[in-house]
Amino acid sequence: MKRLTLVALLCALPLLAQSGSAPLSSKPRVRAITGFVRLNRNTWQQQIAETLVVLRKAKAEFEGAGYQVESVRITTQPLGELVSGLTEDQALVFLGELDRLSVKEDFLPNVGPAMLHDSDDPATMHLLERALSTLPNIEASSIIADDDGIHWKTIHRTAQLVQYVAEHSAHAQGTFNFTATATLKPLGPFFPGSWHNGPGKQFSIGFEGAGVVAEIFTKDKGNYDAAVGDLTRELSRHARVADSIGRKVASATGWGYVGVDPTPAPLADVSIGAAIEDYTGGRFGSSGTMTAARIITTAVKAVPVQQIGYSGLMVPIMEDKLLAQRWAESTYNIDSLLAYSAVCGTGLDTIPLPGDVTLEQMERIYSDVASLATKWNKPLSARLQPVPNKKPGDRTDFQDPYLFNTTIHPLP
Repeated sequence: MKRLTLVALLCALPLLAQSGSAPLSSKPRVRAITGFVRLNRNTWQQQIAETLVVLRKAKAEFEGAGYQVESVRITTQPLGELVSGLTEDQALVFLGELDRLSVKEDFLPNVGPAMLHDSDDPATMHLLERALSTLPNIEASSIIADDDGIHWKTIHRTAQLVQYVAEHSAHAQGTFNFTATATLKPLGPFFPGSWHNGPGKQFSIGFEGAGVVAEIFTKDKGNYDAAVGDLTRELSRHARVADSIGRKVASATGWGYVGVDPTPAPLADVSIGAAIEDYTGGRFGSSGTMTAARIITTAVKAVPVQQIGYSGLMVPIMEDKLLAQRWAESTYNIDSLLAYSAVCGTGLDTIPLPGDVTLEQMERIYSDVASLATKWNKPLSARLQPVPNKKPGDRTDFQDPYLFNTTIHPLP
């Protein structure tokens, strides 16, 4: 690991003294190094190439510091602006070219929100329906609430899109690449909610830090103050490295470094559910789960670097192996996830739904997320995944390697 600057070391001393323990030896993976671009369709391939130079430079810096990097990602301007002036068929051809280039050059592509405001043209959502149903790599979103309030028309159109994509994509998996966001600010690194509407040439960083939480919660089981202090220290240690690398790359490339999202993202066996169980001693969803969630968010908010994105707690049901198991065991549900989101989380993520879920039912779920986000002015999202021809009690059969199949529950 590269040597910390004297300033960073001095900043870390109070936290080290508070916890009274040495830093953990393990390092989280870097989940996302995300670049933000405003593509010109006449030069877009060259712009992608230039963006990848910057992102790969950051990736090399992390690897030199002993961190594994899972992915580099590119988020464009909002979809409607990206394809302005094209017919729907022409736009779909262009998005197909972007999708194929992402495979060739090994990056994840995101075309931002198809609707940012209720006044936006809903026709862009129809284009996105087709893209998500046929292109396996393109990711996108809609914005269902912001500082101006809840976007009711967008909620209605979002439910229609999710229903369409579930019915028309292979194994209903196109819904995995889409989310609805509420009061999420631009320039966050995590997909599919990542978006921007600025000039581009900026980048941000996000960690896969659930393993860090697990180590701390195992050590500090049931001790609230110790867990907050130790987790703040460990998250800060890695965030400072990212912050230093971000500023170094920005200085060398002329790109803008906009910050780190310290949210400890889980994936597969790197489980935030298992980490919380390490703290509570019970299954996820039992008493103490909300307290553990608050510890995580308290520590994340205290990380002393430039923060961006969610900066909270992610509970993606089907991306986390243990959370998928607990969902099948009915230890928690949509309502409990919304309750946890009131003190911490990022909303409803990868929620399996029965195939006969109605538009009205999905609209109500989106409305709850938007209402909670606007009430507390916090970033939340909702990634709902209906499964056609499946009913409560059935098991999902997604084929995506990043999704762990689980049982579908009846809606509350």
